[in-house]
Amino acid sequence: MMFETLIIGAGAAGMMCAAQAGPGVLVVDHAKAPGEKIRISGGGRCNFTNLHASPANFLSQNRHFCKSALKRYTQWDFIDLVDRHHIPWHEKTLGQLFCDTSAKDIIAMLRAEMDKAGAQLWLQTEVGDINHDGSNFRVTLTKDGAARVITVRHLVVACGGKSIPNMGATGFGYQIAAQFGLPVITPRPGLVPLTFSDDKFKPLAGVAAPARVTANDTSFDEAILFTHRGLSGPAVLQASSYWSEGDTISVNLTPRHNLLKNLQDQRANEGRKALTTVLSQHLPSRLVEHLSVDIALDGRIADQSDAKLISICDSLQNWTLTPSGSEGYRTAEVTLGGVDTDALSSKTMAAKSVPGLYFIGECVDVTGWLGGYNFQWAWSSGWAAGQAIRQGRTHSKQ
Repeated sequence: MMFETLIIGAGAAGMMCAAQAGPGVLVVDHAKAPGEKIRISGGGRCNFTNLHASPANFLSQNRHFCKSALKRYTQWDFIDLVDRHHIPWHEKTLGQLFCDTSAKDIIAMLRAEMDKAGAQLWLQTEVGDINHDGSNFRVTLTKDGAARVITVRHLVVACGGKSIPNMGATGFGYQIAAQFGLPVITPRPGLVPLTFSDDKFKPLAGVAAPARVTANDTSFDEAILFTHRGLSGPAVLQASSYWSEGDTISVNLTPRHNLLKNLQDQRANEGRKALTTVLSQHLPSRLVEHLSVDIALDGRIADQSDAKLISICDSLQNWTLTPSGSEGYRTAEVTLGGVDTDALSSKTMAAKSVPGLYFIGECVDVTGWLGGYNFQWAWSSGWAAGQAIRQGRTHSKQ
């Protein structure tokens, strides 16, 4: 059986690449179904892109690398594809786009595009030895208990990172990179809840509040969620990608209004109320009760001097915490780090030192914010590699 291109990984990037690369493409995956991370994303509705996607929303040791792919295949291009397949969608907060019905609509769309391009898909297939003779790759594949060796000109690594290992994530792509001498930026969990060893937030489990969370001078204004083990919620997940072990984070519990002025006004108009009662109008009451252990919040609001109110506001708006760690890959939505972009072409996603070898999607050292950005990187990088393979085939025939 002859193939021109082998794509390892039937996720978002791999299927997008297959849809672009033309005939002679084989996509393999160890899973029972394609696009499993797509299926579970966005609560089953797939946050498939973001209206505001731009290079500024991505982390990488080379922040310029993602510009080419994102510019040539944008969120508007993917939205157009979704519209052409008549998939209804809606915008939530902060430009996040979701399917109205099901994430399975996106998977079906990608499968239809693959079929139109003539790509084949082998599921429950294991990848064994990979060799390169300078012109072609020889790859051992095992399917239905039978091993076979295929020879291809192009090998695309689209098998993701280490996040969500219970879905089969292994970091296999990093092993392939190392085999062919490509450097790998040390992977670590991203968009992940942060933990605290003293169970300090266990009594607050389930409490949510709007907040501004800052890690290493980068801030996000979204909700935080207290858990049995620490902190989660969109603001914390976003900040976690900028946090490293041993770092502190800063939490502003009232980022959306002037707390000091509000308290001063309430002191003048509601002076007989307890300070905790007044603060509970701005923060969840369970959180106020918890904070009162460390911050003196006794007495009536009328009894608080300006200096005391300023001190209280500072404690609530500059709450400094030192997480002991994170929940790790088990709950991380993405993997930071990955194949060093210095070893890849930003235009084609091809390895500079190995003809015909490509890395796309999450296994590359490009990681997006929460909110559809990582899917956009999958679409853009998959498109870039697929177009390069298609154009290379066309030129070779001329």
